[in-house]
Amino acid sequence: MSDNKRGCLVCGEELVYPKTGKLECFYCHHVYDSNASCRNGHFVCDKCQYLLANELIENFSMASRLEDPLELALILMRKPQIEMHGPEHHFLVPAVLLVSYYNIKKDYVEKELKIKEAKIRASNILAEFCGFCGDCGAAVGTGIFISLITNSTPLSTYEWRLCNLMTSKSLFTIANHGGPRCCKRNTFLAIIETVNFLKENFGIAMKINENIKCEFKDLNKECLKQNCPFYQYV
Repeated sequence: MSDNKRGCLVCGEELVYPKTGKLECFYCHHVYDSNASCRNGHFVCDKCQYLLANELIENFSMASRLEDPLELALILMRKPQIEMHGPEHHFLVPAVLLVSYYNIKKDYVEKELKIKEAKIRASNILAEFCGFCGDCGAAVGTGIFISLITNSTPLSTYEWRLCNLMTSKSLFTIANHGGPRCCKRNTFLAIIETVNFLKENFGIAMKINENIKCEFKDLNKECLKQNCPFYQYV
């Protein structure tokens, strides 16, 4: 796993000193005077290093032009603000899906509006929702995503069906992989299920890395190891 506790907060590579000059922050894309970057050229400003998890997710999502939601999720998960398990994943899921969806459409204004609303809605999904309420927050996050892109309300008909169907499909897949909880596994599963749903129901093809592997097994005491589809054996 990338050693983002000691090295680069993006990829874990060793930092290089001195590296003076103006550098663009990998997350917020603002330019700062800096004396260090990693061997791969990544630089993270002080502000982004200390942002709270949801603020980080929001700011990164606003700025990113990436179109692979799994890649986006991995970049965010490597940040120290994103815990191994935690309710921030409930916002992370709809956020990276919205980034991918609206970046593909090149509609960056609408993207910002939807991400702000997703943050509000996801804040209502409590921590440990999966075990205590039987509904994983990552699955709910996929329903939030479909609700937002279809402008669904409680009075909608077809749109109401779609966002509830999305949540049910994500939850079914997550549940069939069994417990105990893993926010990383469930996030990956939920995103993949949504990508399939978009292609089937909207004709939108998101290109994702289908061979994605988890980088966080050493942080998860309950890791399913070889029973997880994202487990790395090395």
